[in-house]
Amino acid sequence: MSDDTETSDDTGTGRDLMAIFERNEMPDTFRISFLANSLVLPVYDEIKREYDLSRGEYLLLFCLSNMTELTAQDVAQMTGRPRNSISRAVHRMLRDGYLTRSPDSEDGRQVLLRITPAGQKLHKQIVPKFAERQGALLGALTGDERQKLDQLLSKLVLATTL
Repeated sequence: MSDDTETSDDTGTGRDLMAIFERNEMPDTFRISFLANSLVLPVYDEIKREYDLSRGEYLLLFCLSNMTELTAQDVAQMTGRPRNSISRAVHRMLRDGYLTRSPDSEDGRQVLLRITPAGQKLHKQIVPKFAERQGALLGALTGDERQKLDQLLSKLVLATTL
């Protein structure tokens, strides 16, 4: 069978949709993007429906639940989200009582953000949704494969510039 031959699949279209993962100019980039989207987008959609939170708003809660204090610029850098979307998220999260802010004593131009108990409570309600999705996706791996994936992902993250 040649690469151009269409094969039947579960879609009923007669097209092998899985072929895109091999037949493209950047297979690793496409696979990583597909996996990341498959992992987080359904959860972000659920968070929007259930809690009326945007991705940027939840990422603020996530980052601040794992770090004592951060600036909005820190969160944008850590998450890869645009600064304007994080800025909008900060305003809403402050208004809704999920965050507090105070001037940075070392740099008066900066504002330090901290999560409130209400923000922590909301984060604790949401994080199991990601854990469940992650477990479902990574359940296809053996323990050794999961450990190797963790090592590889850590290496890739460290190779990026924050």
